Amino acid sequence: MSNEADDLIDYEEEDEHTTQVLSSNATANAAATSQAVDTKEVKKGSYVGIHATGFRDFLLKPELLRSIVDCGFEHPSEVQQEAIPQAILGMDVLSQAKSGMGKTAVFVLTTLQQLETATSSDPSVLVLCHTRELAFQIKNEYARFSRYMPDVKTGVFYGGTPLRANQELLKNDHPQIIVGTPGRVLALIKDKSLNLSKLKHFVLDECDKMLEALDMRKDIQDIFRATPHHKQVMMFSATLSKEIRPVCKKFMQNPLEIYVDDETKLTLHGLQQYYVKLTEGEKNRKLNDLLDQIEFNQVCIFVKSVARANSLNKLLVECNFPSICIHSGMDQEERIRRYQSFKDFTKRIMVATDVFGRGIDVERVNIVINYDMPDGADSYLHRVGRAGRFGTKGLGITFVSSAEDSTILNQVQERFEVDITELPQTIDPATYMNS
Repeated sequence: MSNEADDLIDYEEEDEHTTQVLSSNATANAAATSQAVDTKEVKKGSYVGIHATGFRDFLLKPELLRSIVDCGFEHPSEVQQEAIPQAILGMDVLSQAKSGMGKTAVFVLTTLQQLETATSSDPSVLVLCHTRELAFQIKNEYARFSRYMPDVKTGVFYGGTPLRANQELLKNDHPQIIVGTPGRVLALIKDKSLNLSKLKHFVLDECDKMLEALDMRKDIQDIFRATPHHKQVMMFSATLSKEIRPVCKKFMQNPLEIYVDDETKLTLHGLQQYYVKLTEGEKNRKLNDLLDQIEFNQVCIFVKSVARANSLNKLLVECNFPSICIHSGMDQEERIRRYQSFKDFTKRIMVATDVFGRGIDVERVNIVINYDMPDGADSYLHRVGRAGRFGTKGLGITFVSSAEDSTILNQVQERFEVDITELPQTIDPATYMNS
């Protein structure tokens, strides 16, 4: 593994002492715009100062502000407040922030702000992510925010679809923004369909997931080498361990670093979290009872395998629940179709494997049920983060059916200093339903 890490592209490090480090510990400072090269350590709070800044203060293009208003956004979240002023100046950004706090909007808005559509039809922005659903979602975010920018074209590229169609799109449409998974993007570079020689912005979403897997890291390095030396690099995730941060920084020059060093700040304040102790054989009955008793907008139910996703979904449909499932065993078009139908509220229950556990944003989801315990604390955080997005209320319920499950639940509670109690007989809907 060390050899693979040593392979990373390394920039000169003589200026490393000027790196800004922002930690979520103290008071937020909304006037960060003019401090692009400030060498002082700045500390930021978790929930303070959010209303001190409006999106207008970022001096964005009028077309962007119009689409922001259309989307109903009024005040930037803390991570947006910290990162956007520096990112629109072209600064490299390595950012950690809790789930549902608008990390995607940071790179979508800042790359659209800097995009020069009049002067170039070559790819200017590359966004890499680890799943096809996330790529599809990011493409839709670009479409949403570039609504009043008719010259902006976005292409999305991932495996499981014909390579020929991707090649034709690049040749005929000339998208300036490329969103995709590393394997497919690298294939398009290798067959000379995709030319990144004029790229200006290189973005990794869920960067820890992508750089921890050595095969994916190698693809990313190969793609990185196909881009110019001088470009903006931005990376984002809710979980950024101290071990992965130096790997991320190898791709960057003096990045603005936003970390949540106190992991207790990663928990979502509006999210009620409970566990249910039961045997494996009692899970279906309990799930059935919960879905009958609890009020919900939409629910995500997480299981540990494709086979369990299929069989649980079949059971729920037979019990007349409006359920659909999504997992890595499906072909790509079917996965996207099901994701879209859930997002469009035609189905209210989604049974999923961890492929749906990171980054996917469905705003009506207010309940997450861990039918099977996730494999670790990081995975737990990403899963329950599907509910309680952007400070809203939500409910997370975890089934505990073995000693291993109990161990992981204890790890979650210790690491994030969150008290996950046993599910009470009745729960007041006001505690998890937004009024």
